[in-house]
Amino acid sequence: MEKKKPIKRHQALQPLSRQHHFGLLFSWKLRKGFNKNVEIERMQEYARWFYEHEIKPHFRDEEKYLFPILEAENELVERALKEHRRIKRLFNDTKNPEKSLHRLEEELDAHIRFEERVLFNEIQNVATEMQLEKIEDIHNVFEKSPDYHDPFWE
Repeated sequence: MEKKKPIKRHQALQPLSRQHHFGLLFSWKLRKGFNKNVEIERMQEYARWFYEHEIKPHFRDEEKYLFPILEAENELVERALKEHRRIKRLFNDTKNPEKSLHRLEEELDAHIRFEERVLFNEIQNVATEMQLEKIEDIHNVFEKSPDYHDPFWE
């Protein structure tokens, strides 16, 4: 099996990549919760918390500062925006929370891997130093969200 080389991420994009790591952990925590038969309400409460503290600000920053580096009609940006909308709907779906959480766990994981492996690489390749400096200035004060109060995945 061929070992993949780690992606060398520009310093300006590293805070967003760190947030992606938290998103992958979120998906892992949901999987652990399902495997341990944790009550759906507990996982749903965690998902609401994660959406407010992590996803909303992360999506806002990507859409406002990162995606405009590429052309508006760029197919990678269009795909990311479409996935953002679908993921937001899953976070806010209360009709069938178990099904939504299962789909959310899978789709958020896939979305993050797409952004890290494809979209961020493209942005990093075409961004000017000035654009990257602006992103770095905006994310220079990277705030970690408070710890969640119910670690159901442990």
